[in-house]
Amino acid sequence: MEKIISILILTAFLTGCTLEKSIPQIDTFDEIEYPYEVKKQELSDGKSIAYMEVGQGDPIIFIHGLGSYAPAWKKNIDQLSKNYRCIAIDLPGYGKSSKGKYEASMSAYADNISEFITLLGLEIVTLAGHSMGGQISMMTALAYPDQIDRLILISPAGFETFSPGQKQWLRDILTPRAVKLTTVDNIIANMGANFYKMPKDANFMITDRIAMRKAKGFDAYCYIIPECVKGMVDEPVYDYLDRIKQKTLVVFGDDDNLIPNRFLNAGKTSEIAKSGSDKIENATLHLVKKAGHFVHFEKSDEVNGLISNFLN
Repeated sequence: MEKIISILILTAFLTGCTLEKSIPQIDTFDEIEYPYEVKKQELSDGKSIAYMEVGQGDPIIFIHGLGSYAPAWKKNIDQLSKNYRCIAIDLPGYGKSSKGKYEASMSAYADNISEFITLLGLEIVTLAGHSMGGQISMMTALAYPDQIDRLILISPAGFETFSPGQKQWLRDILTPRAVKLTTVDNIIANMGANFYKMPKDANFMITDRIAMRKAKGFDAYCYIIPECVKGMVDEPVYDYLDRIKQKTLVVFGDDDNLIPNRFLNAGKTSEIAKSGSDKIENATLHLVKKAGHFVHFEKSDEVNGLISNFLN
């Protein structure tokens, strides 16, 4: 067993070294390659939201998770844009959106989403949120119910609850310095943990994350991630789930390695998923087998089918 582990560690190390040498050099986050044209919308507070917009029909706004960006929805947009107006955003502090020492509470992001909807002239939308984006989507639906028609929650944060001590641990464990000093090997391992079996066409998430380290704005990116963790634990949504009245689709990968938090909570993903979805009056839960936290990417065909059926 020790020999097998040593071989795996050596393989990961060599993979990391080889991968790092192949990473393209970028000077700014705007140089990261996106699958569709990127537009930008300035908000009243001076922040800008970068977004990709594809297709026509009823609008769906896609909100990424912690540390992620709009291209993580690529395989969903490719298919769903045939029938819907798909708008995938970079939250302020992420991707090609503006960066700074922003407030990263769930309420602040909900305010940003609401204003973005208004500025684009959209009266009512479906929100699709992954992980932290799911918690932001729920917060937006609670704060601005007249703007949100339906919710699509993919592996949403907010269903899992934490004690005061656990919340403090989460606040303390992740710092801007820790994000900044994440090694290539750890970037690969962290990304791999998001999948049951990471597909090759997800490798761009690793190469982009490595390339970001030398780009202008990286320090701001490292700042916003811990602030978002604080935002999630400081504004838990679980106790308010019964106030969500929108029709809701909840999708989890049955082999999610991140929910529940493997360092803090025992139990199964299915238990967390059922506990949260049962509290939402008009929610339907689907557990996708052999899929992890990025279920919408790993099993995109199945998830796209679930979304299409839900919206129809």
